[in-house]
Amino acid sequence: MNYNTLAELLFPDVTKTPDYYENLYPKRILDEGAKVTRFAPSPTGFVHFGGLFPVLVGERLAHQSNGVFYLRIEDTDSKREVEGAEYDLIKVFENFGINFDESIVNNGKYAPYRQSERREIYRTYAKELVKQGKAYPCFCSEEDMLRLREKQEALKITPGYYGEFVKCRNLDIEEIKEKISDGIPYVLRFRSDGNPDNKIKFTDLVKGTIEVTENHIDHVLLKSDGMPTYHLAHAVDDHLMRTTHVVRGEEWLSSLPYHIQLFSALGFKLPKYLHISQLMRKDGDAKKKLSKRDKGAGMSYYISEGYPAESVIEYVMTLLNSNFEDWRRANPNADIKDFPFSIKKMSASGSLFDLIKLGDVSKNVISRMTAENVYNKLTEWAKEFDRDFYDVISRDPDFTKAILQIGRGGNKPRKDLETWKDAKPYMGFFYPEYFKYEDKPEGFDKKDIADCLDHFVREFDINDEQDVWFSKVKQVGEEHGFCPNIKDYKADPEGWKGNVGDVSSFIRAAITGKLNSPDLCAVMKILGKEESFNRIKKFKETL
Repeated sequence: MNYNTLAELLFPDVTKTPDYYENLYPKRILDEGAKVTRFAPSPTGFVHFGGLFPVLVGERLAHQSNGVFYLRIEDTDSKREVEGAEYDLIKVFENFGINFDESIVNNGKYAPYRQSERREIYRTYAKELVKQGKAYPCFCSEEDMLRLREKQEALKITPGYYGEFVKCRNLDIEEIKEKISDGIPYVLRFRSDGNPDNKIKFTDLVKGTIEVTENHIDHVLLKSDGMPTYHLAHAVDDHLMRTTHVVRGEEWLSSLPYHIQLFSALGFKLPKYLHISQLMRKDGDAKKKLSKRDKGAGMSYYISEGYPAESVIEYVMTLLNSNFEDWRRANPNADIKDFPFSIKKMSASGSLFDLIKLGDVSKNVISRMTAENVYNKLTEWAKEFDRDFYDVISRDPDFTKAILQIGRGGNKPRKDLETWKDAKPYMGFFYPEYFKYEDKPEGFDKKDIADCLDHFVREFDINDEQDVWFSKVKQVGEEHGFCPNIKDYKADPEGWKGNVGDVSSFIRAAITGKLNSPDLCAVMKILGKEESFNRIKKFKETL
């Protein structure tokens, strides 16, 4: 067969050649060792938590090497596309501090970054494959392919278009012309020369050296509407956008033999691959893949729940690099971008999704923030997800920042907040809108509680620092029969009405309405003498 004639028959409208695009998208001029990576999602409207893994790996590899990290939207399947999803995706990742050097928003020399706008490019390379005898039209209908699959399933053999099941591979030019003239739709298939008995050794940067079977299936390159399949589109784009490292999930390992073959057929250098293990969750004693239906599977969950972006990124990094937590302990205040991310420290086995671990990481992250930073992030979240709370905490920023400053700084900062959603129950008692008496000390004589509170009011000085403040609490308690020393109380509990901790709980319940709260001395300084005494007076009325 004259393949040039076939190519012109199938692609009469394609006038450009691969050389045109090779010149249009030249090799990037970057430092030696610089990596070019990409994130290439489909705009399906759901941003999976697992997407953070390849995104973070790709971003770190590129930016640590002074390379380029770009976003490519793979929207060749219009049936799955959700309107506006691509911009939502960018917004979500921006929320987590992930910025792309090139994308559909800021473009770049390798635009367009939306595959649906690159149709002509793919058809140019498809035409070249036909010219070389490496691709051919297939006129098998959906019904033909369904029957073929059913037959293969009955025989319990590998499904696909290959070997004895191939019908259109050797059609002559006249047969092809006739079918096209009759308006029979067709796809373009890759003509594989692989042998399933052959094995290929391949080095994956995460999995190590693996052995895969040669591809022998004639996969579809172009669909009947002329749009490319993922396989052709990603090969052409990764080449022309000069991608050096492809980070993707291990579910793509099964396609690796075909991709190796396709890159070779196109004359492209194969990029280095990193196949990341699937994100798993605990299901009883078993482990299962984190699915879209699982709590925490979607990235929007973390935004609405109020997890700081820094917390989520730190948590993911603990899963990606085994030495990250040791580094963080040694560098508690360092920027996460200073962490020397390493492919060698990535696990070849699956990571386990754990919301409890994320919560612990988040408490540590928030505890290291300044009060100013917490205020800014908290109000930003509340403005969108709890407007009433936003109105309350933003009307007097200095007052709110003073609250958030309690227990902050030093070697052992308080770790009260896991998410911004935790802020209202933690600090709401400071504001009249949310203050209420929730807890009361149990097992004590009401008169003893009232007497201790009255005595404390007489001794209280708004200017007292914490040690002086607490010494007065001890003094008040001792005069009313409460042991000023916990150790002495434990030695003789029957000799006292209680201990100094109980006296503190009387004051705490009166001032905050709770039995657990931040440092009481600091709380009273922020509330002021008048408000504190008013609350004590009202509390006594509830006894």
